[in-house]
Amino acid sequence: VQLQASGGGLVQPGGSLRLSCAASGSRYRIDFMGWYRQAPGKQRELVASITSGGSTDYASSVKGRFTISRDNAKNTVDLQMNSLKPEDTAVYYCNVVTLLRPYWGQGTQVTVSS
Repeated sequence: VQLQASGGGLVQPGGSLRLSCAASGSRYRIDFMGWYRQAPGKQRELVASITSGGSTDYASSVKGRFTISRDNAKNTVDLQMNSLKPEDTAVYYCNVVTLLRPYWGQGTQVTVSS
């Protein structure tokens, strides 16, 4: 399974960005799709996830600001990020799980700074 992520960049505090990730090459249903992030000197953390049935989960730090969505037909997952804060600055990674095996995208940088 190959993952192609896009949409990172530089944004001012309070601004918005939308990350997109497309999965290709999977012969089976993708059960779990999610976004993780890793800031310098910190561990990678789960930001948001969504199951094939549409159940979502969010890190407490992003609840109410970020929204995850997916298109099962296209095997894509998006992360709409609003009201961005400097502490959201990190490399964001797309992650999918199919047949209990995880796959990772290449990471996209999100920088929130004035």
